[in-house]
Amino acid sequence: MKKKILVGAAILVVLAAVILTGVLVVSKYLVGGEKRARDKWEIETGTYTFTDDEINVQMYRQPVEASIEVAQILPGEYEQEGFTYYDEEVQQRLAQSLMTMMARGGYTMDAPLAVLNPFGTGSNGLYLYFTTDYNCQIRYTVTTDDESIPAYTATANSAQEFGKVQEFLLIGLVPGQENQVTLEAVNRQGEVKQSFTFTIQMPETTSGHPNRLEATEGESTAEMSEGLFYAMGLSDYYGYTFFFDNDGILRYEMLLDGYHSDRILSLGDQILACVGSNKIARISRIGQVLQVYDLGRFELHHDFHWGPDGELVALATNTEGETVEDQLIAIDMESGEVTLLVDFSALMNDYFVTTEKVAANSSFFWQAGLWDWLHLNSVQYLEEEDAVVVSSRETSTILKVKNVHEEPAIDWMIGDEAFWQGTGFAQYSLTREGDFTPQYGQHDVTVIYDESLPEGQYYLRMFDNNYWANSTRTGYTPTLPDSVGQALTEDESIVSHVYYYLVDENAGTFRLAWSFDVPYSSVVSNAQLLEGGNYVVNSGVPQVYGEYDSEGNLIRSFQYHSMMNGYRVMKDDFVGYWFR
Repeated sequence: MKKKILVGAAILVVLAAVILTGVLVVSKYLVGGEKRARDKWEIETGTYTFTDDEINVQMYRQPVEASIEVAQILPGEYEQEGFTYYDEEVQQRLAQSLMTMMARGGYTMDAPLAVLNPFGTGSNGLYLYFTTDYNCQIRYTVTTDDESIPAYTATANSAQEFGKVQEFLLIGLVPGQENQVTLEAVNRQGEVKQSFTFTIQMPETTSGHPNRLEATEGESTAEMSEGLFYAMGLSDYYGYTFFFDNDGILRYEMLLDGYHSDRILSLGDQILACVGSNKIARISRIGQVLQVYDLGRFELHHDFHWGPDGELVALATNTEGETVEDQLIAIDMESGEVTLLVDFSALMNDYFVTTEKVAANSSFFWQAGLWDWLHLNSVQYLEEEDAVVVSSRETSTILKVKNVHEEPAIDWMIGDEAFWQGTGFAQYSLTREGDFTPQYGQHDVTVIYDESLPEGQYYLRMFDNNYWANSTRTGYTPTLPDSVGQALTEDESIVSHVYYYLVDENAGTFRLAWSFDVPYSSVVSNAQLLEGGNYVVNSGVPQVYGEYDSEGNLIRSFQYHSMMNGYRVMKDDFVGYWFR
């Protein structure tokens, strides 16, 4: 009997090891997918017409069923291994092909030049070009036969605010539906001078993502803000950014080279977005990639932002180093030159050398074998002080680093002061004022200046995950209140928060100024304040985002689905880019 028990125990140990190995393999594969470049571009072609050999661009007609003529242009090498649309030379050839078609002339509202996804960056974007007899704007409305999908109306951002030349990317076509589009030429007096309606059958999404999300009404009766939510870093949809309207209908599917956008920065009638694990791109209002910033040995990690004039700052991993997710780099927007600003393992070396690599049985097991000792996840540059405020998930600490372009030095740190006792960094901790639990595992930290505050005071807004875990300093055990989560997945007794801290640099203190509860998410997630006072909050582990009113009450939430989690959801009206 004893022998049988021992054999049974041995079998259980082996099974446990096999299961653990399987979980690690799957987790590693999913995490690795975040960094992998797209290996192919799924393109359904129409009827081949000819190839412009001079620029190696293939021409097709009617890639979709439509009541108007729809063209399609593809680089001749699009099926070759290693091809990407995020190549300036490829984009210039496509633009040349488009200009050749435009030069033929004779395009009118009821017979426009229509090209599906001309630059390969948005699967359901329809480029339209035509002239009108009047100086006007183009307003359009998209409807479908599905009564559960509301009409979508927008004013296109054409070449001129009121002009006779109309050129724009039509946003709002619903994948997998026959769309009816009504174009209206509206003059300065608001009069409709001309209109035209056509139909177009859009294919399903390239990613396989559904064309709608489940919406749930909240208790607030406040109005939703205008604009599109954009979801980034959905774990089994890397290489895509999804744009949803206020009813959860997918209105645009942006195609990336891989990775996820992290955030979208507006630059007049252009945007900047991460488009690969080591690429940032500048993209025009019609979807043309104008410039690609190649980061070389650096891989992006979860945030980039404006730096000083003409520069971007980004969080990164040096792929030639021994650590991950602990570098701050700068990108010159004109030359594309990449510069290392701060190597945090050097800046905080006395603490860094006491840490260890992530173990397979740790909370962050999917990072097993990596030296993820700091795990930076958000950055904001403060130009007047040449400083950055960064968020460290691994240490549950917010750090301000000054003089980043000259001699970087820590200015202050905010978090659980006990964590830094005995490390040589306790002197940088600001003192907590008041009876509240500090943030744990926070994401998306934002500095907010307020003119009503005296100099040296400002607010910090963040998504407080309210989750404690540390996989690289296993000798430390914190004293935690029961309100702090330690479960990676759901815990009905725990909530996350949107936190506002009032920071007083003069007094060396911080206190909780305001907060509201949101669905618990141990990792990822974000909180964005909109211009009208509403908030967009994404809780990435339960895979739900919502819009909240100015008092933190839910207006409407949306449930999405992903293998692991969704990194970030933000909202923008995209006026000046796609819309007027």
